[in-house]
Parts: sequence; C-alpha cells; structure tokens
Amino acid sequence: MIRRCWPVIAIAAAIAAIPASALGAGFRYGVTAADATQHTALVWTRAPKKGRVVLDVSRTRRFRHGATHRRLRARASHDRTVRAKLRKLRAGTRYFYRFRQGKRRSAVGRFVTAPRPTSRRKLRFAFSGDADAQPSKGKSKPFWGNFAVYRAMAKEGNAFNINLGDTIYSDSEVDGRIVNNDPIPGFPLARTLRQKWQKYRMNLGQRNLRTVRARASMYNVWDDHEFVNDFSVATDGRALFNSGARAFGDYMPVTRSKRKGIYRRVRWGRNAELFFLDERSFRSPKLSASSICDNPQSHNYDIAPTAPQYIRDQFALVYPPLAEPVSPKCLAAIRDPRRTMLGAAQLKRFRRALAHSKARWKIVVNEVSMQQKYVFPYDNWEGYEADRQRVLRALSKVKNAVVLTTDEHATLFNDVRFQTLEPGGVKNSGVKELITGPVGTATLKDEFDEAIRPGTTDLLRSIFYKPKPPEGVGMKCAAIDTYSYAEVEVTARRLVLRPKDARGRQLYEEGSDGKRGPKCGPFKLKAR
Repeated sequence: MIRRCWPVIAIAAAIAAIPASALGAGFRYGVTAADATQHTALVWTRAPKKGRVVLDVSRTRRFRHGATHRRLRARASHDRTVRAKLRKLRAGTRYFYRFRQGKRRSAVGRFVTAPRPTSRRKLRFAFSGDADAQPSKGKSKPFWGNFAVYRAMAKEGNAFNINLGDTIYSDSEVDGRIVNNDPIPGFPLARTLRQKWQKYRMNLGQRNLRTVRARASMYNVWDDHEFVNDFSVATDGRALFNSGARAFGDYMPVTRSKRKGIYRRVRWGRNAELFFLDERSFRSPKLSASSICDNPQSHNYDIAPTAPQYIRDQFALVYPPLAEPVSPKCLAAIRDPRRTMLGAAQLKRFRRALAHSKARWKIVVNEVSMQQKYVFPYDNWEGYEADRQRVLRALSKVKNAVVLTTDEHATLFNDVRFQTLEPGGVKNSGVKELITGPVGTATLKDEFDEAIRPGTTDLLRSIFYKPKPPEGVGMKCAAIDTYSYAEVEVTARRLVLRPKDARGRQLYEEGSDGKRGPKCGPFKLKAR
C-alpha cells in the first residue's frame, strides 16, 4: 500500500474545493466514506441507474498508480445506493475513491484511516446534527437554509466529522405547530421506506452536505427523527423502526448489527477512543406516551416533572400548570431501575470497554442530553434516571471522559452532575458535556417560545440555565438561537472544545437588544 502516512494537520492544505462539474452526470447525491478505522472504511454513492458500478480506490488523486477496482451492483431494493467495505487499509493513510457507471464518474471522495494506537498525532474533528431540508409549501428552497454549518465543517480539514442524529426529519417542523407540548408536523409523516428515502435525497440535494461527506470520513449516528419524534420501539412499533433503520443504512453508511445496533467504538491513536452509543434500538417506552406524568391542570404530560417545586413556582407565572405538584408515581417511574436507555447488553458492553480503554481521552458520542436541565426530560437521559446514574458512575471512574451531544437545538456546556437541585446539594461527576447544533431546523428558542409564549427561552436562560445552584443549573454556555457545530482538538495534555457558528467563527451567546452576549468557549479540558 502507500509508503508514507498522511499527517492529519496537513489535510486542509492538500484538499482543494470540489468543483460542481466533478459531481458527474447522474451521481447527483455525491459520495461519502464512513466508519474509518485503522484498516477498514465504508464507501458509498447512489448510482444513476440500476446495474453494475465500478469502485476505484487509490492513494493518489489521479488513480494512476496502485489503484484497485471493485465491481458492485446498484439495486432498486436499496434505492440504487451502493456501499462497500474496504479492508486491509494502512493505518494513518490518505485514500481517494470514486465510482463509475458506463461513462459517468462520481465526484472524488477522500478519507484518512485511523493511526496506530501508539501514534501521538494531534486529532481534530467536528460534530453537529439536526438537519432538515424541507421547503415550505409552495417553495423550492429549504425553510431552514442551505446547511451552511456543513460548509464550515468541510473547510476545517478535519481527520473526520460526525453527523450526530436527526440526519433527516421524518416529521418536519416546517409549516407545523405545537399543540399541548407536542409538535404537529406540517407535512405527512415519512413512515415508509420509500418516503424516508425521499427525505435523505432531499437533504443530499444540498451541496454543503455533499461536500462535507466527500471531504473526510463521517461517523453517522441516528436519533429520533429518522423514525418519529421521541421514538422508542416499544411505543412506536417495530415496523417504523425497520423502515427508519433500513433507510438510514441505505443513505448514511454505518456499522450495524441486530445484537449491537449502531453501538461501536474506534481508537484514534494514543490519545482518543470514541464510543458511539445507540439510544433508540433498546430503550424502554417513553413515559410521556402514558398518562402517569400528566399534569392535572394542563391535562397533558408535565413539562418539568423532575424540577424542585420552588423552581416550578418561579415559572408558574409564565406557565400556570407548573404550580401543580408532580405525582409521586410519575417520579417513581422516572427513577425506576427497570427502565433503560441503552438496554442491559449495550450498557454492559459499554461499561466494560470504557473501563479497559487505554486511550488518554474517552469520548462518548451521545444522542440525547445527559446533563440535568429539568425541562422536557422524557426523551433524554433524565427520563431514564437509573440508567443515567449507572452510566455516569462508569464515566466518573475513568480518567478524561467527555460527552458530545446534539438534539437540543442549542449549544449548552456543563458538568454532567449526579444531582444539581435535589436535597443534599450539588454532586459533580467531573465529566463535561458539550451539546451543539442545530445545522438547520428550529432552534431551542423557536421551539420553547412557540410551545409556551414568546420570550420564554430568554427567561429560562437568564433565571435558570445561567445562575448557579440552587437558583439554577449554572451552565457555562447557553446559546439558544444560533446554528452551530463544535471543533474538537485532542492531544495528550488536553482536549479543547470550540463551539462555532454557521460561518466557522467563535460562537457567542445571544445578548439582549440584539447585542452579542458572552463567548461560548473554547472549553479547555486538562488531562488527568
């Protein structure tokens, strides 16, 4: 194979922008590589038509020396998507790939394999999620914009990027509304396999997404909207799971098995090991789908059942149902040790791998918020409190663990505490979580203000998110109305989290009267 490794730090200088003409006639949805390890990677495209496709792989951009060729087949049963697993690759090495069908050629993609576990090389990658390219009715352009976050990520020249959840919206918020705390889609739910395929094609119609997928390897993770809002198999059914998982596999190449779901881990040199959790395949039913946590005044599920009553009373002037005490049965159900987010097998697998990891930094790629926010907890780790405590104990026992999350449509940074406002006071874990995004959908401010009343989210930030306990949860960052992503830099001595806006600039909290608020980061974590 290739005779020299490609330093990650040099990738940005070596990669030129992909011209529009390079997309090639027919390969309109681009190419991507995924799940790169030391010696393997998945590569993908969607062919112009059914039939034979040729894959070319090389260590040179022009495919002239040492190129390998592989015959594949595009089938209607997979919407003409084609993927192949490359094996026996060299660690820490740059590869190029393309697809051909007749005289048509795809864009050229590239990726770098993970370096050996002994490598001390600096690692840089980015992550974000929550992207919906749905136009409003009668319009042609995406309502939430053209995914500028992905363009900024592509320019970073990272070793890889992570597309972390809600990679489509089967139940788009565009032209929708919120009724009784729940979003009501403005378009029919994409329920079938074909309908979900169409959603992926809609997103890949955005050049910025095609570009970031071609520039470096992706690690793809699903969340709920690949299926339906706040999805669980037990509540929403196996048929919906099967169509969502099948469509995800066709368009978002990922390593998946029936036993493990999409849980996997990858070592990236001496300093990093990433753990990708699957928080949809094995979780218990969501409590918001039952009546056990219903508020007697709103006649719907309570929006903040885990918040202490003194906090609820502060917000009762804005949302009167919070004055009602929470049912003890509701709280007991939230804390029930039989309820699980990961399932017993995945939890055991993850805790064992975490305890035995030799990497300096243990990076947990996590679909839903792990830190305590006390608002709408049912779909998050707070709604599965026993599992949250089990995972948090495991994380706190190892050195240098950090959690990366999306889903909240905001950038939030805090300690993942064992408890914050409960009797006995704050109990920190020492594990930090950075939540970032969205790429293109309603922001947290949009959603809360529509669900309750305008100004609710600004109030929530000023008197609860930012103040220190016991008045609030003391977040170091709470940017609630900005499209964003985060750059992650890993060395032996530190891990740096740099939240950025859609133009790749330093992210700031939103200030009052249209002014810029304080900086969000960078957050520099020192290795222990």
